[in-house]
Amino acid sequence: MGRARLFLLVIVILLVGVLAFSTAILDDHYILLSLTFLVIAMVPFFLRLEIRNIETRELVLIAVLAAVAAIGRVPFAPLPSVQPTSFVIIVSAVVFGSETGFLIGAIAALVSNIFLGQGPWTPWQMFCWGMIGATAGWLRNTWWMKKRLGLLSFGFIWGFLFGWIMNIWFLISLPDALSWSLIALAYIKSFYFDLAHAVCNVFFLAVFGGSWIKILKRFGKKYGLLGRQSMKN
Repeated sequence: MGRARLFLLVIVILLVGVLAFSTAILDDHYILLSLTFLVIAMVPFFLRLEIRNIETRELVLIAVLAAVAAIGRVPFAPLPSVQPTSFVIIVSAVVFGSETGFLIGAIAALVSNIFLGQGPWTPWQMFCWGMIGATAGWLRNTWWMKKRLGLLSFGFIWGFLFGWIMNIWFLISLPDALSWSLIALAYIKSFYFDLAHAVCNVFFLAVFGGSWIKILKRFGKKYGLLGRQSMKN
């Protein structure tokens, strides 16, 4: 098991434990849970970035792609769930791997919310977009992701998964979060937004995915980044 996969396993186990503890014991637990979510999800990946020998050009790559992903979200703010952020994260992770994909996704969420508004939902968005990048990087060498239809399906599925995870944040902020009727209503109401996100991912991947991947691979080869990324993932 690679280090990145081990980090994910630890994150999932701790997250489940914190969620169960918070739901069972705490009354107004959603802010604490969000902050804990942030620590659990972010620290292992950023810690790995800090302790390993990383070159300046790799930091510049992560910063630039995260900025592109973040800026791409801002102009589309009036159209809920319609943005190219997930697309940028996916193609970046497909080329440069899971660790870079996670960092780009997490940073993009944090930076874009500087313009759109920070709040307890920010760590949830950081985790969601980070996991889009992480899973795209882990699956990038599979036959499924190498197929055009597989890549489009990945974007479509994560359009819904993103919304479903964000629904958890919405539900735990309500006083009657454990009501099955409320849970069902929240997921039904979010269907349009989740579908918009999924379709938007498919559109950008179908129209721009191939050209972006070629450009990023060319950039990675020029600066010697592809070999380093493949060893880490």
